[in-house]
Amino acid sequence: MKHARRLVTRAFRTDRREFLAEGPQAVREALETPGAVREVFATADATDQHTDLVRAAERTDVEWHVVTDDVVEAIADTVQPQGVVARCAMLDRPLEALLDRSPRFLVVCADIRDPGNAGAVIRCADAAGADGVLLVGDSVDPYNPKSVRATVGSIFHVPLVIERDTAAALAALQVAGLQVLAADGGGDVGLYDPDLDLSAPTAWLMGNEAWGLPDATRALADQVVAVPIYGRAESLNLATAAAVCLYATAHARRDT
Repeated sequence: MKHARRLVTRAFRTDRREFLAEGPQAVREALETPGAVREVFATADATDQHTDLVRAAERTDVEWHVVTDDVVEAIADTVQPQGVVARCAMLDRPLEALLDRSPRFLVVCADIRDPGNAGAVIRCADAAGADGVLLVGDSVDPYNPKSVRATVGSIFHVPLVIERDTAAALAALQVAGLQVLAADGGGDVGLYDPDLDLSAPTAWLMGNEAWGLPDATRALADQVVAVPIYGRAESLNLATAAAVCLYATAHARRDT
């Protein structure tokens, strides 16, 4: 239990290559991912309520600990935990391993800082059928408990890459044949411009929540694309803009 509790800190997560998944939906998706779960902590009530999770743990030889409410509260990051928490192995992979799979649809988050946004983008990428999510530069840890919760289990579905060198990552994507499209309000082309080919292998580049993409990073993209604003809103937040861009790409890919 003490080991699991220390996983709330990034340094300990990074050192042990482990993180916590909290709540029945996240634990369910984790148990369906081979090798993802190390052990589960659950209250007696949660154990009685989620017998499907208990059976899934038994099938995969994952130890299920029935513990008191106080133990779950000590491990969990939420004020009102849902009674079940899994200790999981980290899932990210090197960029080279992702490119070996010849991805055609990726999203790259550069220097994003809010864990909720990171989790929401991962969830959107999963829903839109993207082949992976890259967090580059000084981005937030996707294994932050808030980020994991915001994915609602999608962190176990979408390949993840964590890469400090933004320029090197984008160059590798371009060498692999993907066009890098930077989403920015001051784009040179509109998202629905007929000359923009979203059916081609594409990596969407999303910037920081507060300041967007620095000029130097924008310059690395093949095109800078503006999401149209039809009303009076000044802009869209990061997760919403990502969802719009990803679904536009998913729609274009399904039409080809």
